[in-house]
Amino acid sequence: MIDRDGYRPNVGIILCNAKNEVFWGKRIRQHSWQFPQGGIKHGETPEQAMYRELMEEVGLAPKHVKILGRTREWLRYEVPSNWVRRDWSSHYKGQKQIWFLLRLVGRDCDVCLRSSEHPEFDAWRWSQYWVPLNSVIEFKREVYKQALEELSRFLHSPPKQEEESRVAG
Repeated sequence: MIDRDGYRPNVGIILCNAKNEVFWGKRIRQHSWQFPQGGIKHGETPEQAMYRELMEEVGLAPKHVKILGRTREWLRYEVPSNWVRRDWSSHYKGQKQIWFLLRLVGRDCDVCLRSSEHPEFDAWRWSQYWVPLNSVIEFKREVYKQALEELSRFLHSPPKQEEESRVAG
């Protein structure tokens, strides 16, 4: 499903833990790291697509996360022509994405990269929220930066109890 401007509707997911670290998945057989993302199927809302992609790519169900926020508008990036699949129409330009910021309320062991028949990631890690984006494929970096900047307003500092125990320790 490509819109009249040549962009495929898509969702992006920034998953953070209680320390406000973010989930990065390593693409299978590649040296690039990215956030979970995927296309919106016909008839799906962005939120429904986000939950489906979260299960397919990370193995997490809605009970494992809490939505903290989402981008107000679509964020777009263009895909270089040598990356475009031949079966897509000739007017395909790239992706338009709604980004979600989620908090993991489950445990790290709930993450399962093999929950679908076609896994996207072969490793994952937690990183600081503002980690340099040089490990992200170049044509996606600006959208990642925009999503992180817009959604950072939904982050809260760690719960006071954690903070006090760190100070006391």
